[in-house]
Amino acid sequence: MKLLEKKILKKTLNVIEEMKGQEILTLDLRKLTTLTDYFVITSATNTKQVAAMAKKIGDQIYEWYGVKPLHTEGMKNAMWILMDYGFFILHIFLDEKRRTYNLEKIWLDAPRVSVK
Repeated sequence: MKLLEKKILKKTLNVIEEMKGQEILTLDLRKLTTLTDYFVITSATNTKQVAAMAKKIGDQIYEWYGVKPLHTEGMKNAMWILMDYGFFILHIFLDEKRRTYNLEKIWLDAPRVSVK
């Protein structure tokens, strides 16, 4: 992983922790797909927290590194926000939606990694 990518990923995880994201998980997908290198998955208890977390992450990554997501989905209803930064895709779920879609099970073969 390039240094800038590692810094962006660490900053994302720090903001998630600051904003009380739950069950934070980073999956290494490099050997499983060409879609992206990593998934970062977290959840929150309400849609306001989901939206606020996504906004703060987007704002801080842009402010600190001048990088915007390539694509963002779900901001309107804030039940599952996806932010695609190319080398990683961030999934911020409302708790119940995370259980419904269960990305952890779909990507069961993906190693869980620590970026710290």
